[in-house]
Amino acid sequence: MRRRNVKNADQRIKDASLNVITEGKEHKGSWSKLFGNNNPIHLEIGMGKGDFIIEHAKTNPNVNYIGLEKFPSVLIQAADKLSDTHLNNLYLLLVDAATLDEIFEKHEIDKIYLNFSDPWPKARHAKRRLTSSNFLKNYEQILKQDGLIEFKTDNRPLFEYSIVSMNNYGMEFLELSFDLHNRNVDEYIIKTEYEKKFMAKGNPIYFIQTKFKK
Repeated sequence: MRRRNVKNADQRIKDASLNVITEGKEHKGSWSKLFGNNNPIHLEIGMGKGDFIIEHAKTNPNVNYIGLEKFPSVLIQAADKLSDTHLNNLYLLLVDAATLDEIFEKHEIDKIYLNFSDPWPKARHAKRRLTSSNFLKNYEQILKQDGLIEFKTDNRPLFEYSIVSMNNYGMEFLELSFDLHNRNVDEYIIKTEYEKKFMAKGNPIYFIQTKFKK
């Protein structure tokens, strides 16, 4: 989808609340200290406009959340929503996911969410996909042992690519779903803004829950 350009996004981010971080390297190994507790830390990579991560932070006050986004025009929209809350368990981070190893220490993160990532459909761009082995290697470094990755997409080719990529990396699949919201499971699923739009069109949502083998 085309991203809407937001006027003065960079300056607005600089003027935003203390919950917005534009570097992150200074907190490597000390994110728990920043949050002021030892609660689990969940990271959403490519948080978009923030609906998913903000709702999680509201619903789970005993979990710390970090929403990562590399586009200022997107992040500022999440920051505007966050400013209307009083959440102290959520930080927004303006960085590229390719630099995760510079921002998080080994085994510092408990869970990673990958929601409706850019599919990069051309074969020559496969290494840019957030489920490619390049990124999986970084996730393995920052996730705690038995830490989880949850992946959602409406893109069938990306879903199939991700299964193959994760399998080739030797990961353990805990759940695979070709239609997440039509499973016979009684649970509340927090949705992203894209997810709501795709569901309204009748598109199935594909889902993977996985972890790295010990």
